[in-house]
Amino acid sequence: MWDPGQYGRYAGERARPFFDLLARVGATNPRLVLDLGCGPGELTATLAERWPDAAVIGVDSSEAMIESARSGAGRDGRPSFVLGDVRDWEPPGRADVIVSNAVLQWVPRQLEVLARWAGFLADAGWIAVQVPGNFDQPGHTIMSELAGSPRWRPLLAGVTMNRQDTGPADYLDLLAGAGCSTDAWETTYLHVLTGDNPVLDWYKGTGLRPVIDVLPADLAGEFLAEYGARVLEAYPPRQYGTVLPFRRVFAVGRRG
Repeated sequence: MWDPGQYGRYAGERARPFFDLLARVGATNPRLVLDLGCGPGELTATLAERWPDAAVIGVDSSEAMIESARSGAGRDGRPSFVLGDVRDWEPPGRADVIVSNAVLQWVPRQLEVLARWAGFLADAGWIAVQVPGNFDQPGHTIMSELAGSPRWRPLLAGVTMNRQDTGPADYLDLLAGAGCSTDAWETTYLHVLTGDNPVLDWYKGTGLRPVIDVLPADLAGEFLAEYGARVLEAYPPRQYGTVLPFRRVFAVGRRG
């Protein structure tokens, strides 16, 4: 189960790619704005602030995230939040803006899902997506190695980790083929994190969730201890903090 509190420990670092993505969206007066995979809803609220006359809907498959998001919604009911699977959820009408921030890496056959989302766009509508692109980095490779080790393989064989096997060119090709003028790019952020083992804390809020959710508490603790020791070696603290390089992949398209 997703933990909004743990996820929010590095809210500033996680939010920065969202705002870098939204900076490329030029919609001026949208009527319907969708945030697909909205998480705890704080960033969805900024969409409602940016476009005060739009109906803004956040969708997420996590009950904990939707509960957190609804608790923070404005008195006017904006934005609204829906519990649903972004793979098959359908909006109430054509969308003028679709945003998906750090979601598609969890979705099987993600390009097919993205193509489906593009089909929701109104004429001149905008679609903007961002995904992590750092799955060849120690934070993830250590996770995969441990999950596949003799100690943990029997317990984690059926667990699906997040994945991201696409890049800017793939998103460009798909969205352009769907009739969108598209801008696609990548950026590597150098996050300076504080704490005793901040990279462990970072991934406890995201990539480690499938492991934490499936293992009993005592075994999850053992896995985290082993993972934490290895990432601490891979990301040693410096005098000013621990540096976590984090590549992100972006694409923004406009129909028509």
